Amino acid sequence: MKYLGVIGDPGKKSLSPVFQQAALDHLRLEIVYEAWPTPPEGLGLRVKGLRAPAVLGANVTIPHKEAILPMMDELDDLVRRVGAVNTVVNRDGRLYAYNTDVAGFLRALREAGQFDPAGRRAVIAGAGGAARAVVAALVQAGAARVTVINRTFSRATKLVEDMRPLAGHTDLQALPDAYISWVSAAVGADLLVNCTSVGSDSSAATEPASEEVDSPVPADVIRSGAVVYDLVYWPAETPLMAAARQRGARALGGLPMLIYQGAESFQLWTGREAPVEVMFEAARKALAAEEGGAA
Repeated sequence: MKYLGVIGDPGKKSLSPVFQQAALDHLRLEIVYEAWPTPPEGLGLRVKGLRAPAVLGANVTIPHKEAILPMMDELDDLVRRVGAVNTVVNRDGRLYAYNTDVAGFLRALREAGQFDPAGRRAVIAGAGGAARAVVAALVQAGAARVTVINRTFSRATKLVEDMRPLAGHTDLQALPDAYISWVSAAVGADLLVNCTSVGSDSSAATEPASEEVDSPVPADVIRSGAVVYDLVYWPAETPLMAAARQRGARALGGLPMLIYQGAESFQLWTGREAPVEVMFEAARKALAAEEGGAA
């Protein structure tokens, strides 16, 4: 038997074991995909375990996408550019780092969101590993302007400075997490992306929002006609998505990106094309069951 898993915060839920296991079972692969809750102080030991012959690799999520990078043996070019890892592949005891978030984000934005970022203006909430992938994706797609807003302003500034050599014709800027920042950035924005965990079921105690209890973006700055993309997938309808619809904006949840980045990871581990529809079906059933149980 071989093993895969998702390395993340012990306090956060993950759908990855649900849909990845469904895909593995569908293709009759003798592989078990597990949740591997890992506190920051345990990351080194967890990475050491990835080198075992029975372990094919792992997904990496909050809060380890940046911290795990120096523990890898080989970095994909995209990982070098983004500065964040979300997929690890074990090849004969050597750990290869990849970032499938970039492809997953763009595919979800274009297919599920029906939005082409080329020449458009975007505002990003957050400056962690997910935000790095999103900014890289928008630069790659030719966005006209990308503004990063984060409550720790130095992290937003560093992200922008790290990405500037890759930006081409994309104008990058960083702003502190303040209401005036949101007003100035969102007034002309075509796309708002939440790359924080604010609004997820388990975020309240660990990541308070800047202006509202359950949304990283002040509702009154959301422009009618904009696309609001919340990378949070649990719950399926976040407070930010509800606010976006009330303001006449289009709302997109995080499930499509989660599935599409997972499908890219699946192919790296197994060499097989991922059964995406099987993944979607399993994830939606799990979300429905969770929300039904909470009702």
